[in-house]
Amino acid sequence: MAYDEGLAQRVRELLENEPDFQEKKMFGGLCFLVQGNMACGIIKDDLIIRVGTEHYEDALKRSHTRKFDITGKPLKGWVMVSWEGHEADEDLSAWIEQGVRYARSLPPK
Repeated sequence: MAYDEGLAQRVRELLENEPDFQEKKMFGGLCFLVQGNMACGIIKDDLIIRVGTEHYEDALKRSHTRKFDITGKPLKGWVMVSWEGHEADEDLSAWIEQGVRYARSLPPK
């Protein structure tokens, strides 16, 4: 699986000033970590956001989201956002902020 390089660059620009930010190729795509915890990622042109179990059901009610399921077993606390849900810069920024906020709520790795 490949990932959208243009989307990856947009995410990098949003995260470039985050302390302890790094990226790794995972899930056949690209994942972004903050303090060693995964915050978000990209598979094809879908954005993956770690929202946590507390915000999971609410996130799934938002437009253009679905369960993060690439193995037949959905990962609770993670959602996939299709292109229409992150095409606008303000939407992408809001999703990334949510993922970073959750990653920062976890102990650093």
